[in-house]
Amino acid sequence: MSDTLIVSVSGLRGVVGTSLTPDVAVRYAAAFAETLPPGPIAIGRDGRTHGPLFAATLREFFSAAGRDVIDCGVAATPTVGIVVREERAVGGIQISASHNPPQYNGLKLFSAAGRVLPAAAGAVVLERFRVPSDRVAAGGTPRGAVREIDGGPAHVRLVAATIDVEAIRRRRPRVWLDAGHGAGSRAARLLFEHLGCDYLIEGGQPDGLFEHPPEPTAENLAAMLPRIRHQRADVGFFQDPDADRLAIATAAGDYVGEEATLALCAEAVLAKTPGPIVVNCSTSGMTAAIAARHGVPCHVSAVGEANVVDGMLATHAVLGGEGNGGVIDPRVVLVRDSLVAMALVLERLATAAPGSTLADLAAALPRLVMKKTKIDLAPDVQGAALAAGLDRIERAFPEGRAGRLDGLRLDFAGGWLLVRASNTEPIVRLVAEADTEAAVDDALARARNSLLGR
Repeated sequence: MSDTLIVSVSGLRGVVGTSLTPDVAVRYAAAFAETLPPGPIAIGRDGRTHGPLFAATLREFFSAAGRDVIDCGVAATPTVGIVVREERAVGGIQISASHNPPQYNGLKLFSAAGRVLPAAAGAVVLERFRVPSDRVAAGGTPRGAVREIDGGPAHVRLVAATIDVEAIRRRRPRVWLDAGHGAGSRAARLLFEHLGCDYLIEGGQPDGLFEHPPEPTAENLAAMLPRIRHQRADVGFFQDPDADRLAIATAAGDYVGEEATLALCAEAVLAKTPGPIVVNCSTSGMTAAIAARHGVPCHVSAVGEANVVDGMLATHAVLGGEGNGGVIDPRVVLVRDSLVAMALVLERLATAAPGSTLADLAAALPRLVMKKTKIDLAPDVQGAALAAGLDRIERAFPEGRAGRLDGLRLDFAGGWLLVRASNTEPIVRLVAEADTEAAVDDALARARNSLLGR
């Protein structure tokens, strides 16, 4: 676990009490506020134990500075985006460290459009944050008002308007959800009840006491998967702590994964509303293959939610997302959204051929093998040394077509490899996908050895 404060154009993360303190959070929030016009700022948080401290600190800071505050309380990240937009806030802050371990927390910034702050606007905030400033409010400034808003009902209303609710109600699927002791259980419960599902939610208390490592990977969820079968559920869902990502499992407790989430949702949307799709450059080729089946383009962006959203707006996309289980439906909110993903998967299940199971739907997806790994960024593998390592990797794949949209991506017959430094952790991520496991293992091994100079 790194004790370095990770700061990017869309937010920051750090270990609470060391790299991330209330003072640091206030400095960052103040830098953000300086870029905004007059108006209210929305604040939400996930279930982490230190969330109340940071929320109270930011409420007090903004109120003392004369800003009105919309307090979303514990809320999914996409719910905060919806509140920002519908309540006409000038910006928003979600207090969350997403999938990071419980020692972490962070701040994610939203524009007035209810989306994660675009890179250009985030760069201005970052520059201001890095320049020391007292940022003391002028004396005699009237205190801003604080009002509480539960964005869950509006979130469910918007999601329900995009799907065939009656088909799901007729099917009445039994749903098992691991909310991961995060922010997603409240809105998820409202959604399942509206859709007429028979459901069971575990980890529904948003207290941050994670029962397993919070990133919803197969390894982290191994002990949870058998519970789906024991509860005789039709589908198993797994949210991450701020509920912007979703992983899926079958009735038998077989992990379908995060990568399949976007692919299944793309099938559901394109069946009714053909149009462009946008994915990031580390997303499985399954979604692109599905788009091709429907005769629509699949555009590729750099990694990062804001980059995907930029691409969606530029291409008028009907859906976008990332292979980490993040699905973005512009009809709801321009934020990765686990509620959108659950609703679309349930609709896909309800409108499939009679007797179809989630396992059947997963089996019909394009068959590819993907593996992900990571390498800790040692002090001697950063900056120019990292760039040199990427050059070595490119030379190790003479058969590949290289692209530098985000890190290094190499496309070769039957697959691809992506090597890039994380924006949120001091690591290098390696992702490979191909037709066979042997080809994936070979690509990852070659890339790792080349990066480390072996």
